Amino acid sequence: MTLLRRREILVAGTALVAASALPRAAFAAPTIVLTSVKFGSVSWLIETIRAEGLDKKHGFDLKILEVANNTAGPVALLAGEADVIVSDWTWAMRQRSRGGDLKFSPYSSALGSLMVPKDSAVQSLADLKGKKIGVAGTGIDKSWILLRAYSRKILGEDISKIAEPVFGAAPLVTEEFRSGRLDACLNFWTYAARLAGGGARQVLSMSEVITALDVSPAPALVGFIWSEKAVLDKQVPVDKLLAAADDANVVLATSDEAWERLRPLIKPASDAELVAIKSYFRAGITKGWSEQDTASADKLTKLLIELGDTELVGDGTRFDPKLFFTARG
Repeated sequence: MTLLRRREILVAGTALVAASALPRAAFAAPTIVLTSVKFGSVSWLIETIRAEGLDKKHGFDLKILEVANNTAGPVALLAGEADVIVSDWTWAMRQRSRGGDLKFSPYSSALGSLMVPKDSAVQSLADLKGKKIGVAGTGIDKSWILLRAYSRKILGEDISKIAEPVFGAAPLVTEEFRSGRLDACLNFWTYAARLAGGGARQVLSMSEVITALDVSPAPALVGFIWSEKAVLDKQVPVDKLLAAADDANVVLATSDEAWERLRPLIKPASDAELVAIKSYFRAGITKGWSEQDTASADKLTKLLIELGDTELVGDGTRFDPKLFFTARG
């Protein structure tokens, strides 16, 4: 074999190896980094996506960045450590008002509730005069601000003036309620569901409060949030994540076996608690964002600005319909 022939074979072989490597690189699944609070409801969705192979079905690798609490997610997004987070659109609206380019797509329409013990004589908000109400969060929590507005409309009095609010973290408020040291509690939906599973009774849901304040339909407050520029620059296929989330929600809406698989994550105190959590979650499943949702969000933003001023929504916050991603579904 001549030297020239050897060179021809070597070049051809090198080209063949290079060509065979190209498809693997070209078709490598893109990665999406999503934040999650351990044992939170987003972790249930993530586990379902992975167990059902929905990330592979939609052609992406899902990487989870665990964060300590709900406030850590936005920090991770703004720092570029996460591609997508789950948070309130009211926070994202504030960022857009500051020049940000965030987008929002709904994750859940489930909202908190005002709960009382099962044997309580309280039947309505009016019955809480002179009582202690545990509130998850602080004095500028959205649910508390809206409940006060509802109280003024329905009772002609501010509930904060006629009852005693006790503010604290959701787990602490829950335990104080269970111990009997609170007459009622206004808590996030996951905690309200656990209390319902233990026999507590719902007096008022936040969706009823929002509707009574002439904001209808009550828009989903929590959803997937990302930076338009960041996902474009990194070629992050957010649409694939949203499609996988929708498929996971179909599973969770129809399969009781899927919820049994989640039992170690949820850690329910009883079968009744798991049933309650499942019911609340399913009631909150949403898909897409409509023009009616945008109109409701506009009304709610104006209402929160009016009620909470800059402490609640931020100085200079204005409504921007471009925040909402409408191409889903």
